[in-house]
Amino acid sequence: MNSEKILQVLLAPIVSEKSARLQELNNQYTFEVARDATKAEVKAAVEQLFDVKVEAVNVVNTKGKTKSFRFKQGRRADTRKAYVRLAEGQNIDVMAKA
Repeated sequence: MNSEKILQVLLAPIVSEKSARLQELNNQYTFEVARDATKAEVKAAVEQLFDVKVEAVNVVNTKGKTKSFRFKQGRRADTRKAYVRLAEGQNIDVMAKA
């Protein structure tokens, strides 16, 4: 996988309280990925970009919320998240590469 494809598959790391807890307890990292990205593409992209061994990838589609602003209805974009579990002893410094 070339570097352009890696950057098209992995859009951004997700930094939240839940993702920090997953990092500490399960050695899982959370990334926002492209809508058409597969588990195999996410695994290959993370392994090449961060030089780590990936054990498992779980992918979740989240629907955007409907919000109103000044009596106008709007909708946030749908997103796709990938939960990546690394092998024992591996870690990613998400803030350095982000």
